[in-house]
Amino acid sequence: MCGSYDHLRFEVPFVLQDQGIRSLHFTHGEVQSSMRVSHPDELQVDYTRTMMSFLLLDPRPRRITMIGLGGGSLAKFCHRHLRSAVMTVVENNPEVIALRRDFSIPDDDERLTVLADDGAVHVATVAPGSIDVLLVDGFDHTGQPPQLCSQAFYDDCRRALAPGGLLVVNLHIDHPEHDLMIRRIAASFAGNAMEVIAGERANGIVLAGRERPVTLEALHNREWASVLGTTARRQLSAEFAQIGWNARSLPTPLERQPS
Repeated sequence: MCGSYDHLRFEVPFVLQDQGIRSLHFTHGEVQSSMRVSHPDELQVDYTRTMMSFLLLDPRPRRITMIGLGGGSLAKFCHRHLRSAVMTVVENNPEVIALRRDFSIPDDDERLTVLADDGAVHVATVAPGSIDVLLVDGFDHTGQPPQLCSQAFYDDCRRALAPGGLLVVNLHIDHPEHDLMIRRIAASFAGNAMEVIAGERANGIVLAGRERPVTLEALHNREWASVLGTTARRQLSAEFAQIGWNARSLPTPLERQPS
């Protein structure tokens, strides 16, 4: 489903390049995405490698949906290394999509589709049980849009997941409502979730499962190493080795949190 955005105004991103690193910005104070020009498929930012930790729980997903394109780091990595997966990326800002070639994001094909749509609307209207892995990394110039961190949104995420499906959410740990967002995810998934703090300590990656246990024991699975090639394993192995030290369970909520 593609939305019409002719009546809306979007912040225009810009691109900077320094010492072989090309970056996407909405402001000069914060980097949205980074790419090494000589290796455009590599995951340059630590939190993106942490988001790939869903492979510890499901090393062979078939249907991946991502909210937020940015510079396409995760989309490019999955497209190159998860050859059996079909990926849909939903991005509401046409100005971001317009920079697709600047960041070497492949054209749409049978395994990759980039949709111009509202991420919250897409998740709310997609067929129930149709997604194996749902990655949420949607930010604009103000930070995390409220429609992508409401109780209703996280409820919709769970409904969209297939049995055994996984939600992966990137949160800024210094966001004033970080703990509220954590409690909302815990409410939607009955506490079956964990947060992993990424290496630079600025991002918390929440993993939540529908009918799939999300535990430290489950995160010790090594099957992913036999699925990925050498290049992908080399990028992820150090991050994955620290998961156990940087993960914590979410509280099982006693009551629903307001949206």
